[in-house]
Parts: sequence; structure tokens; C-alpha cells
Amino acid sequence: MTQTLQDRLSDYAAIAADLCVDAVALVPGPNFTRALNHSFMSHERPFLLVIPANGPPAALVPNLELGSWDQVGFDGAVFDWRDQDGYDTAFAALTAHLAISSLAVEGQVMRVFVHHALKAAQPDLRIVDGEREISGLRMIKTPEDVAALQAAIDISERALAHTLETVRLGQSETSIEQVLIRALFAEGAEDLSFAPIVAAGDNSARPHAHARADYAVQAGDALLLDFGARKHGFAADITRTVFLQHATDEAQEVYDTVLRANLRGHAVTRPGVTAHDIDDAVTGVLEASPYADRIRTKTGHGLGRNVHEAPYIMRGNHMALPAGTVYTNEPGLYDIGNFGVRIEDDVLITETGSTSLTRFPKELTVLPC
Repeated sequence: MTQTLQDRLSDYAAIAADLCVDAVALVPGPNFTRALNHSFMSHERPFLLVIPANGPPAALVPNLELGSWDQVGFDGAVFDWRDQDGYDTAFAALTAHLAISSLAVEGQVMRVFVHHALKAAQPDLRIVDGEREISGLRMIKTPEDVAALQAAIDISERALAHTLETVRLGQSETSIEQVLIRALFAEGAEDLSFAPIVAAGDNSARPHAHARADYAVQAGDALLLDFGARKHGFAADITRTVFLQHATDEAQEVYDTVLRANLRGHAVTRPGVTAHDIDDAVTGVLEASPYADRIRTKTGHGLGRNVHEAPYIMRGNHMALPAGTVYTNEPGLYDIGNFGVRIEDDVLITETGSTSLTRFPKELTVLPC
């Protein structure tokens, strides 16, 4: 059943109680959007939602956003402010109204000037980092969340199929990237999850490469595409690596190693498995190969409203992963100056095991070009 606004705000009130603080504060970003079921921009104007452990919530809202804020259905106190007047008075009114002494904030999202404005309004206010607990609410996806993710992934896979059909020798990486971006929007993307990575030849060995306008793709190149569409506020994140015209014996062996690691990650994923155990299984396959010196990344990360969010799939993270978790299974091997291979799926942990939301073929593909 879909949660109401009050249900969602109650989740944050419970976090405040668990953290032994008087309230939780959210600013525009993925948690703000989850709480309100509306998206607002993060810009130079402070915008704040405060949910006490006990009592009604309150908000500090730029005056120009009031028309959009009215659509939220929020019935707590609202303190608005105009650019020409500044926001100091609004912060003072907000803190006086709340009468709290401690506040948990999103340590990875709240900007320093908002923190300073709170402290200027109430110097004795104790502010603590509640990022893990606040963002942790987004880790278990609802059926609606999963449907949105699946829509984003389906769009991405259709765009990828179209793009690969158009690849020709002599194209630049940026021209391939442009085809991919156009295809994503043509297939229904509302936005990009992130700036795509389109990298060929030696550039494919850089995990976060940028497409080059001055490199013409050649026969034998690895071509790595890491990208995603955004739909209904949720982000896909997919990587496939293909080869152009032919693949060397080394390329085939490296690709097979990465694929076996990816499949091993799927095999061990089930409710209750730890992030450590998944990474240990996946990385173990890579370490047992002749290419262990090419390991440069962890196995993956959580996926949802943010491209990178909890849980982080890495050794040392002993968090047990519940059903409803979505993470990226993206092993890779990267030989700097030569080539790299990465295969990335978006994986949903179910009540009985796991399922891959990505379905694009993973067998070694050589494009005829």
C-alpha cells in the first residue's frame, strides 16, 4: 500500500527518536523527494524540512517556491522568505517555533551555508550527522520504486541496442556518446542518470573515462559503455563491453573472467547476505585469475533515486542486505594503457533470492562494424 505523507514523515520522526535528537532536517535531494513525493531544486536559496521526534513538522521555504509547495499537502508551519530580504529572519522564526536543542542532518547533502544559518539562528543547537540512518530508509525499495527502476532500465537497454547497431570504425567516442544520449531520450528517459561513459581502446581501462572527440575507434578495440536513463525519479546504471570486428585471445580470456565474476555475484545474492560476502565472492574470482593485478574497483553500490547510495558492495561492509535492496554487480578488470572490461547489472534482492533487473545479453559480443 502506498504511504501517505504523514506515514513518510513519521519514518523520519522515528529516526530522530532512535538517534536521541529532537528532530531530523532534510534539504532538497533524494531524501527530501522521498519524504514529500515531490522534487525541488537545490540552489542558492536554503530550503529546509524539519520533522521533530514529537510534534508537527515545519518548513523553511523560499517564497518563489510557495506555489509548488502548496501541491505537497503539507499542514505544518511554513516560514517563507524573499531574496531581497534574506533568510536570516526566517531561520530565527523557524528555530524559535520548533524550540529544539538537537538536530540530525544529512551529512552528505546539507551544504555548509545552511548549517551556518541554523547555528546563527540558534548557537546552542547541537547538529549531528544522521546520513546513514536517514538515507537508509531508501535502501529497501517499494514495489513502486522497483517498477520505476525497471522502467529506467528498460529504456536504457533499448537505447543501448540501438546505439550498438550504429557503431562503425572511424567514429569518435563522442559521436557514439551522442547517439546513445539521443536514443535514451527517444526511448522515454526523463533525464540522464549521469554523464555517460563511452570509452574505446586504452580509454576503456579508465573506470571513469571521458569520451574523446579526437580518437577514432579501431578494429580490435574494446568499447565500454556505462550509462543509464532516469525515469520517475529513479536511475538505471548499466555497463556493457563489446569488441569491434575481432577480439584477441587475451580480450576473450579477460572478458570470460569478468563474466564469471559477475555471475558469481548473482549466485551468492539472497536476503541476509552481507555486502562483504558478495564482494568477497566476486573479487575472489578476479583474484584467482591471471589478471588479479588489473582489479581497481569494488563490486558495486546501491541504486535508486541516487546512482550511488547505500549499500556499498565492498569487503569490510558487513551490513546484511534485506529483501528489497537493489545494488549494482559490476566487476571489472583494467589494464592501463591497454584495455578494460566491465559488466554491470542492476540486481534486486527478493524474499527468496535475487533477480537481475537488467536483461541485456552478457555473452562476449563482437560488433561487425
